[in-house]
Amino acid sequence: MKKIFVVIALSSVMFACNNKAKEEAALKQQQAEKQLAIKAIKDSLRIDSFKKVEIVKQEQAEKAQQEAALVAARRAGARSVSSSRSSGGSSTSSGSYGGTQATAKKKGWSDAAKGSVIGGAAGAVGGALIDKKKGRGAIIGGLVGAGGGYLIGRGEDRKSGRVVPKN
Repeated sequence: MKKIFVVIALSSVMFACNNKAKEEAALKQQQAEKQLAIKAIKDSLRIDSFKKVEIVKQEQAEKAQQEAALVAARRAGARSVSSSRSSGGSSTSSGSYGGTQATAKKKGWSDAAKGSVIGGAAGAVGGALIDKKKGRGAIIGGLVGAGGGYLIGRGEDRKSGRVVPKN
């Protein structure tokens, strides 16, 4: 009976930790950001057609410069690879083949990592409370909780676009 009471108490504490105020504040912030985005789009539509043409020409010129730089970098990389191969050395080239574009890295913990930590901690506490041998219960509960938290967090990462699902 004590074990059932502990499980019920632990689960009620976990479900009671929802913070409605944070959710409402986040929702209001998202709505404000949407309004700002809509306003920015409307303002950009008001630009004269001549300015639009200038902007398009500038973008095309920048794109052409980037492509020229990429081609030059590939040629330089190809030259360094061919010179290192002809010399018989086993050194690798520092040339860039398609790696010239910088990718934006997402900062902070992924949802999978957060889920693992939270699930592991909750599982360890629950396992220690339920099992007669506290150490064994904490280890087993921690592992099960971390695994479950990882799976849930990984699903959230896929939904948010942080992780691209396999095809």
